[in-house]
Amino acid sequence: MLLSATFGFMIGEAFGGQARLRKYLEQANEDLRDELERTRACEEPFSQEIKRLRGEINDINKHVVAVSKSLEKRPS
Repeated sequence: MLLSATFGFMIGEAFGGQARLRKYLEQANEDLRDELERTRACEEPFSQEIKRLRGEINDINKHVVAVSKSLEKRPS
């Protein structure tokens, strides 16, 4: 009887440990999904800001090129 109880306890502990581990891993997985969603939500404004800044740099470059070309054509 003691042997049966010990064996039952060992089996219960093994399965209980697996259940706790699985529950912990599921929670960690859910936390990572939430963090990924927050990260994706933050990326959209950054990409829009980068596009806006890229356009401004392109406009500035056009003006600099135009000024430098006019300086080259200027008679000395």
